[in-house]
Amino acid sequence: MIEYRGLVKRFGAKTILNGLNLRIEEGEIVFVLGTSGTGKSVLLKNTVGLFRPDAGEIWIQGREVSKLSEHDYLEVRKVCGMVFQHPALFDSMTVYENVAFGLRRFEELSESEIADRVKESLARVHLKGIEDKKPPQISYGMQKRVSLARTVALNPRILLFDEPTTGLDPVTTRAVNHLIFELSRKMKTTSIVVSHDMECALEIADRIVLLDKGSIVTQGTPSEIKKSEIPLVRGFLEEVLA
Repeated sequence: MIEYRGLVKRFGAKTILNGLNLRIEEGEIVFVLGTSGTGKSVLLKNTVGLFRPDAGEIWIQGREVSKLSEHDYLEVRKVCGMVFQHPALFDSMTVYENVAFGLRRFEELSESEIADRVKESLARVHLKGIEDKKPPQISYGMQKRVSLARTVALNPRILLFDEPTTGLDPVTTRAVNHLIFELSRKMKTTSIVVSHDMECALEIADRIVLLDKGSIVTQGTPSEIKKSEIPLVRGFLEEVLA
């Protein structure tokens, strides 16, 4: 579904992604972990064309996309739904209008079809009866789920999550993580989750990839990662397996 070949991204003299090679199969839930500044979020932003790589290639569904024009990249973004670290909702719009925003921009649907899609998307993230509320009137955790509903409303084949549980309490964090798993399986999407949360990765990931200084240190299934003797991996595992 997605393949990164020799991906390099620099900002000035600093190399963030250093020849990264990674293949992600259709239907996988892949967690990308690493310390701050190792290129996790930069990887996602290159995937959706917010950044462009300095070298290497990005293949999505058998198509090399990194050199597409901004106009042509719109088709890629319909396939790849990205959930950002912060909800980024429009405070002046209702929840309904926030979820409908992308549908009105990218789809040719009647108002009744939009209403059905909004209702379905909010149900997918277990939110009902808040369509008329505005983001400041609901909790931060609910705002995160509205943001997710807005993304899945377009029925993407790939879901990209950039630190989806940042700023959430432990109970809400667990609920959002289970929601990621549920959506990925029910919608049959391929999901990449950038995170610091090793506990969640061990629970719901098909594969865990650990980055350091823009390169892959190791990757494997949760059971394989648990057995790793690499110091950086052990550091991530310490609190979880204590």
